Order: sequence, then structure tokens, then C-alpha cells
Amino acid sequence: MSEVLQDPGFFKTEFTRLKCCVLIPTFNNSSKLEQVIKNVFNYTNDIVIVNDGSTDSTEEILSKYPQLKIARHEKNAGKGVALQTGFRFALSNGYHYAITLDSDGQHMAYDLPKFLKALEKDKNTIFIGSRNMEQTNVPGKSSFGNKFSNFWFKVNTGVDVPDTQSGFRLYPLIPLQKMKFLTRKYEFEIEVLVRGSWAGMGIGCVPIDVYYPPKNERITHFRPFKDFTRISILNSVFVTMAIFYHIPLRFIRGLKKKA
Repeated sequence: MSEVLQDPGFFKTEFTRLKCCVLIPTFNNSSKLEQVIKNVFNYTNDIVIVNDGSTDSTEEILSKYPQLKIARHEKNAGKGVALQTGFRFALSNGYHYAITLDSDGQHMAYDLPKFLKALEKDKNTIFIGSRNMEQTNVPGKSSFGNKFSNFWFKVNTGVDVPDTQSGFRLYPLIPLQKMKFLTRKYEFEIEVLVRGSWAGMGIGCVPIDVYYPPKNERITHFRPFKDFTRISILNSVFVTMAIFYHIPLRFIRGLKKKA
């Protein structure tokens, strides 16, 4: 799938004006990372990389691009920790918003302008890049995991969204810095949505393309048994919190709105 440029000079200005960066957490994805960086540079120079303890040639690749802003973990800490490090690092560099993009080449940089347009309309919403999960080459475990996650997210928040597992997202950073998170791995991407919704942030979606390579070419650090177990435990905790606090609170807020 080729990159389709949409007036990249204009969008570079827009990223700067909106104080928005592209945040790329990466761990041992050196075979795809450089092309991902090059594609993103077509749209913005505001790129933050979190090298989450990579042991491959990642640092060699990053050294080619002095304009990158780079945070580093000495050892691999997990995607959730990498994202939180990136959020703090982006804020310290003056950014108010971050669009997260995976480094495995599955996300298309030409979808970045869609997030900027969404941000212009609503600055207190986490926007998720919604994938077409019915296309060919979508792994069965990804489709199941997404449906599983979407169901429990609606139970916990009352919000119906089509893709809670996409890593292509836009985050308002200032509200997130006030929150405390429990998780460190992939389940963080569920936790941040639930806590954001409970805190009154909007949860929105923008349609995106996604590329799933043939099975023998896929790069993933997702461990189905361990990661699904952690996600299930997290959902159990959130369901308990929702039943005894957040669902009654939503009910009371609804009554106040009607009144």
C-alpha cells in the first residue's frame, strides 16, 4: 500500500499550530521502523520516539534522524509504560496532543490528517483510529480480541465504539497527566480509554486503513494467553468499580440532565 500525500506542507504547519506530535513507541521493530519514520516525516517534523529497550538496530536507525525527539528505556518495560513515558516526554517538550502510531508498519501515515481534523472539532476527546476488521488477512485472534474488548468497554462506560484495540489514536495530554494508571503492558490501551471516559473525556473514532502482512511476515510482541489474562483481570476490576460507582453516577447525571 503506497503513501498518498495530502498537501504535507500544510499539515506540518498544522501539527505545530495545534501543539501536536506523533508518538511512536518501539521495541525491536528495526525492519519496519525506518520506513514508518520516513512516512511520518511527510506530514510532520514533530515526532517523539520511545525506544522501549530495543536490542536490535533501532538505535542505529534513530541516529540517522537528529530532528527526532527520543526518550529511552534501558530495559523493555511494556507498551503501556512506553506510552506513559512518551506522554510525559511530549508534555515536557511543549506538546498538548499526541497521535500514537505503531512502529510495525501496519498504520498508514496518510491517515494522520484525519486526526488533526477531528482535533479541530473537539479538543477533549480521545480519538481512536477505527480499522476495518472484516478485511482479508486480519488475524482471527485480533478480530476476537477486539470484539471482546469492545463489549467490556461498553459495559464499563456505556459508550459504544467499534475498535477499542487500535493503537492509532489521538490523546489530549493535559487531562491524562492528572490520572494514575495501574497497567504496564497492552492492557494500558483499554485502561486509558475507560479512565478517560469516566473522567468526562469524549471517546471518538476516525476511520483508518490498516495493513496486515502475510502471517510469516508479521511482527508482534502480543502474547495471547498472558495478555488476554491481564486484560480479563483488568475488566473484572473495572466492572466492579462500574457497578458500585460509575454506573450509579451515570444514572444520577442522566437524571440531572433531564431535570
